[in-house]
Amino acid sequence: MTEMPNILWLEAISKDDIPLVGGKGASLGEMASVGLPVPKAFVVTAQAFRKFLVQTGLEDSLFDLLTDVDVENSEELEDVSRNVKNLVLDAKMPDDIREEIIQAYGKMGPDNMVVAVRSSATAEDLPDASFAGQQETYLNIRGDAAVVEAVQMCWASLYGARAIYYRAKQGFDDRTVNIAVVVQQLIRSEKSGVMFSSHPVTGEPLTIIEGSWGLGEAVVSGSVSPDKYVYDRRLKKVFDRMISKKEYMIVPVGDHGTELVEIPKDRQDEPILSDAEVEGLAAFAEISEEHYNVPQDIEWAIVGSTIYILQSRPITTIGMSTKAKGAGSQSTGAVLLEGNGASPGVASGPVIIVHDIKDLGKVKEGDILVTKMTNPDMVPAMRKVAGIVTDEGGMTCHAAIVSRELGTPAVVGTNKATKTLKDGDIITLDGEKGIVYEGAASVAAAPAAVMAAAAPGAAIAAAPIITATSIKVNVSLAEAAARAAATGADGVGLLRIEHMILGMNKTPGWYISQNKEEEFITELYNGIKVVLDAFPGKPVWVRTLDAPTDEFRNMLGGESEPIEHNPMLGWRGIRRDLQSPDQFRMQIEVFKRLWDRGYDNLGLMFPLVGHPDEFLKAKALIAGWGVDVDAVELGIMVEIPSSAILIEDFCKAGISFASFGTNDLIQYTLAIDRNNELVSSMYRPKHPAVLKLIRDAIAVCRQYGVECSICGQAGSDPKMVEWLIENGITSVSANIDAIQKIRETAARTEKRMILDAVRLKNA
Repeated sequence: MTEMPNILWLEAISKDDIPLVGGKGASLGEMASVGLPVPKAFVVTAQAFRKFLVQTGLEDSLFDLLTDVDVENSEELEDVSRNVKNLVLDAKMPDDIREEIIQAYGKMGPDNMVVAVRSSATAEDLPDASFAGQQETYLNIRGDAAVVEAVQMCWASLYGARAIYYRAKQGFDDRTVNIAVVVQQLIRSEKSGVMFSSHPVTGEPLTIIEGSWGLGEAVVSGSVSPDKYVYDRRLKKVFDRMISKKEYMIVPVGDHGTELVEIPKDRQDEPILSDAEVEGLAAFAEISEEHYNVPQDIEWAIVGSTIYILQSRPITTIGMSTKAKGAGSQSTGAVLLEGNGASPGVASGPVIIVHDIKDLGKVKEGDILVTKMTNPDMVPAMRKVAGIVTDEGGMTCHAAIVSRELGTPAVVGTNKATKTLKDGDIITLDGEKGIVYEGAASVAAAPAAVMAAAAPGAAIAAAPIITATSIKVNVSLAEAAARAAATGADGVGLLRIEHMILGMNKTPGWYISQNKEEEFITELYNGIKVVLDAFPGKPVWVRTLDAPTDEFRNMLGGESEPIEHNPMLGWRGIRRDLQSPDQFRMQIEVFKRLWDRGYDNLGLMFPLVGHPDEFLKAKALIAGWGVDVDAVELGIMVEIPSSAILIEDFCKAGISFASFGTNDLIQYTLAIDRNNELVSSMYRPKHPAVLKLIRDAIAVCRQYGVECSICGQAGSDPKMVEWLIENGITSVSANIDAIQKIRETAARTEKRMILDAVRLKNA
């Protein structure tokens, strides 16, 4: 392996590969791996897109245009978006990337298979931000030239006005977000739609399914009011259904594109799904939720009696706050409209009817936006308004999902809002009940507990459960610090700085060669400080740079990176820092300044350490650069079998803590590349050899009083965490979306161990 691949097939992809294949691609690969019925697909990787920018010379000019754009100025935003998209569309795709796409497409099937070409951004379908509908999808694509063109159009859609706006409001830097493209067999669905494995607001085990005839884009885009079915997973039955009048459906046209056609009159009021089909869909939803350990938003399709799962992403809105000033309305007027409650909360204000995207300019703060159908282009206006009411659409359409993220109360699918209401009418909407009232309603004060849970950004409410095992959180980006802190985690068990550095798009070596070290130090200092400020008084373990050479190669300064046969086994982690003292010194200067500012909760963790001599050399260098090494916490990642075997020597060398990096430890112990589809099925996190290394290392750390933790993917697996606690681990660091479940697992395991000990003693 000399560089990151341009193409990956689903079989080689897991949920951990978001930086490589984006949220959509990672989810599809993971679903295929657990046996869900996913149509065949390959992914044009995010690294292929970055190579395209570098090799065409677009990178600097493109990001210069995006610098300091006023996203609230609609005209300026549209102009910048148009210019950037044209740069991408007008550039010639490098021949090697183009040929690999054509070859992969040819392997999908004979006779130019019809495919969907779907954007998959690397900041998308995350546990705390869905980025729903911000990039484009192209359906019914056939032929080499059409597929290549659609891929490039997906790349360009990363810089659409709504995508730029949404990233800015969610705190994502344009430079840090790449885009992959999924090329997937198009299922000519007879009926399709979207479902939530659990209720998207309350989290109850109620599977909510919305569907209509034809391709699912009709439901997702809000072009039709879908049928709605509610399946109670506890009672194992459909207990509520709402059959809508479905006037239109989206169908493929010829060899390219789709069209909206009228549904025959005799089918418009016909139910989409039988009870057996609802039960079948709910079963797949439950499998997906149990696998991911978090409720899922799932796209589905049915052809004949066959169900296909097209997408599964985390529901990002359970427990989210709204703009409503209270929990319920009082003194309401007459009921004007009824529809689906798409985003909870109560809001009052004047109506502003939007018939066309051009009307968005007249939307003001505090208005109630009323439109025929919601769509992602309305996100800038949705951020301003107090509430949203639509004629069409369901609670699973893209814009409804985004409205819940923004905390904007919404009622959708009223059928006649744009005809019943007039500009300037004062109305009140209840986004939970799905009702629109005449006049302004007074709002009851929300209970303190509700308001506390509705803290901004608190996608996951802090758990009041106290555990002896510290439950920490993994963080990769400064932008995620507030969301990570909102989980109530006991600290940060892993802060990866390579993600911040990769976001700079310049290698550390470039800053050194250009005499711009202070620029590097300042940017990294500011990013880490954001995380430290979000966790006052709680430990934050920051890992020094651990980026393989192939990740640097497409950055400015990357032309001098060595070509390695297998970068994962090569010049990375502490071994590179020790051989590149200037690069190491820049990082240490950042940490030194933070310690000098009083951030004594900062612990430093060295990656890929194979021998205690490496730890001692790093410690000596740090001391030589003016750090009192006896006054700070220095630890290691245990991710090479040698570091687990020699853990006692590390303890004697003076480490303050150790943390298992299970992703690498498993690969290096078993000689298995989990991204290689030929052997990925052999990747076993609970292989006896891996468990023995971990168990023995934990025992030694306890003997020496050294805190022992885990920060790999296994730390987000409840069953693995139960085993770790039983074997004496001190702390666990999990992903943001898994904190609540892992804390509950820890508490339950600890109580059971105490009870078992008491019962054994009494027996």
